[in-house]
Amino acid sequence: MIIRVLGSGTSGGIPMIGCTCNVCSSNDLHDKRLRSSILIQVSGQNYAIDVGPDFRQQMLREQISQLDAIIFTHPHRDHTAGLDDVRAFNFFQKKPMDLYLTEAVEASIRKEYHYVFDGGWYPGLPELRFFNITNRPFYIGETKFQPVEVMHHKMAVFGYRIQNFCYITDANYISDIEKEKLKNVKVLIINALRKETHMSHFNLTEALALIDEVKPEMAYLTHISHQMGLHADISQELPHNVQLAYDGLKIEL
Repeated sequence: MIIRVLGSGTSGGIPMIGCTCNVCSSNDLHDKRLRSSILIQVSGQNYAIDVGPDFRQQMLREQISQLDAIIFTHPHRDHTAGLDDVRAFNFFQKKPMDLYLTEAVEASIRKEYHYVFDGGWYPGLPELRFFNITNRPFYIGETKFQPVEVMHHKMAVFGYRIQNFCYITDANYISDIEKEKLKNVKVLIINALRKETHMSHFNLTEALALIDEVKPEMAYLTHISHQMGLHADISQELPHNVQLAYDGLKIEL
């Protein structure tokens, strides 16, 4: 299995026009963070978790010509706003894009992309096929996905465990019951927004505490805002088994 980090940032973690902060002005490519998303390559299939506004750019950068399904964590636009661009995959793969998502995320997508579902179909519209999921394991092809329910302030969000890898974004609380699903995970990607506390995201201290509790062999921090600071500076502060994720990172398991 190969994990590709498509984006490791937030809507507040990408270069802003006119901004002169040290992250925006950095020449280090590790500091150029697009919205958070990953690509899982397993058993000859490609699965994306979330498709934010930078989805098209990420697919082109990684030279992805096959996408077999998209799995969503939650309905916020920085995780869904690239969905219209699946039309290119529809065209070349000659089939609808399979979406795995909760009923709440489906309702949000149907509202956001109403023009796809209002009955006025015409060639070129995104073609989508919905598969509703709950907090129970499900399979896509031969690959098992174990949802991990976390809280994003008052919103339930799904992380996912696939084999000995787990991806969690937009979390600030994980119950003890859900933490059981993280036992013996080899690689964990977890969100860490910044050093300061935040109402709906783990900060750096909280993310490191969770990593210390779960004890993966390796952990990567994602959903990083500019307030975290420079990649090179923060990297020097991290434990030996923790790294900042960055766009284009490739993890082989």
